Amino acid sequence: MRIGVSGTHGTGKTTLVEALCARLPGHVVADEPYHLLEDEGYEFQYPPSPEDYRALMARSARSLCSPPSPSDTIFDRTPLDYLAYLVAAGADPSEEADHSPLSVAFTHLDLLVITVITAETERLLPATEWPGLRTRMNDALLELVYDDPLRAWTDTPVLELGGPLDGRVDLVLGAAAQLGRREPGTAYTGPSPG
Repeated sequence: MRIGVSGTHGTGKTTLVEALCARLPGHVVADEPYHLLEDEGYEFQYPPSPEDYRALMARSARSLCSPPSPSDTIFDRTPLDYLAYLVAAGADPSEEADHSPLSVAFTHLDLLVITVITAETERLLPATEWPGLRTRMNDALLELVYDDPLRAWTDTPVLELGGPLDGRVDLVLGAAAQLGRREPGTAYTGPSPG
């Protein structure tokens, strides 16, 4: 199963990715696009510029499509994250992302998991940099996920994690199990209760 985890900074994405990898036998974690670009010599501005987010979005799309990536991979961030950061900075999504590469990238995901800001993330997780950007990105991400103005991830099952932090892994595992059991062409209806 190929799972992408998206969300604004400070919502527990990386912790969730590591916990999922520990519980899903044979799964590996794909390097975050930021680290991949850094290793390739890309120099980021601080805070990241729109050009940085565009480079991250393109690198993330390439990561999802890369043949060396095994079929059992968990991605810490997807192209949608960087599009949401661009939108949070005032960009128009249709001017920032070409539909075709994103559509192809999202066909390589079996499940898109969204971590959101909740009362619990605010209470339990460490404070983050750029709180205004963080909130705007969270809102932009949710709008993009459900409106899909580019028609790029419409067929990718989405699981939004707004509940308790300690229940997230089990929700994702439940969704993964349900997706593994569903008949081709049937809709994903979310994890089974209980």
